Amino acid sequence: MPEESIEHIDFDDLNKKAISKPLVSHIYTADPSAHYFFGKIYIYPSHDIDAGEAFDDLGSHFAMEDYHVLSMDSIDAEAKDNGVALHVKDVPWAEQQMWAPDAAKKGDKYYLFFPAKAYDGIFKIGVAVSDSPTGPFTPQPNPIKNSFSIDPAVLEDNDGNYYMYFGGLWGGQLQRWRKGVFNPENPESPTAYLPADNEPALLPYVAKLTNDLLEFAEKPKEVEILDEHGNLLLAGDNERRFFEAAWVHKYNEKYYFSYSTGDTHYICYAIGDNPYGPFTYGGRILEPVVGWTSHHSICKVEDKWYLFYHDSSLSKGVTHLRSVKMTEIEHMPDGHIKTISPYNNG
Repeated sequence: MPEESIEHIDFDDLNKKAISKPLVSHIYTADPSAHYFFGKIYIYPSHDIDAGEAFDDLGSHFAMEDYHVLSMDSIDAEAKDNGVALHVKDVPWAEQQMWAPDAAKKGDKYYLFFPAKAYDGIFKIGVAVSDSPTGPFTPQPNPIKNSFSIDPAVLEDNDGNYYMYFGGLWGGQLQRWRKGVFNPENPESPTAYLPADNEPALLPYVAKLTNDLLEFAEKPKEVEILDEHGNLLLAGDNERRFFEAAWVHKYNEKYYFSYSTGDTHYICYAIGDNPYGPFTYGGRILEPVVGWTSHHSICKVEDKWYLFYHDSSLSKGVTHLRSVKMTEIEHMPDGHIKTISPYNNG
């Protein structure tokens, strides 16, 4: 349901048909990264505000400046807003745009990973630490060395290693790093330096983290997403290729790499045998929601799996004022994930 069509939407009717309701409605939240720590659910979303920025394809109107952590005592409980966990003004290196975060637990510490634009206008990824899953978090003075682009997602593997996945096109600047250094030319163009439609699509990155979770333990590597014939997805295959919003979960010893296709508004997934990939395209998890963006996480709570996602239905279609939602997902016997229609319309 791309943004172009919102004039035709009856939001009262849409919200009646929606498969889930916003988890909180007193603030706007998006990009939910959900985790199950010690029998409670913790959700690390972006905090959407209307900063009055003009709409553009660089995402300038997504002018978020802090993070709130949501918590739920059980899957049926009301979500609690635990207040400001980290503000951009407390991060020495970050100027603006506190976009989609993630979190991890190791030992008795909690780690918040977040992208932000530094004062030179380049996105980097930072980390902040707390003794509590809800914060407040104390940021490191500098971003993670060799980090770039947006949308960090951290997998804790069974062997105790932690891996960060990241990257995003257009305003997320991934295309500006194609030669290994940031290309600042044509700064107003979100699509400069994208591959041609018949070339392989740009790929997200993965890096194992150091034992203290504060830096990369290795140079980030590209995550290959393949079609059914074992070939890389092409840039023109924009209903399947990666755009942003990486997430990885494990199910039956397989690694599921899920992501947003951006301008075509799908949440898709691909399946692999190890955390580095390659991953073979498996299908769609979520059909388009109201609003331009789609961004999710997948979390096991007790013996069931849940998709945390967002849409713009509460704000009646304002793309940068979104609300976090949640619904159960189903892994099929053949390993595929059943596709979800967010408004019972398919």
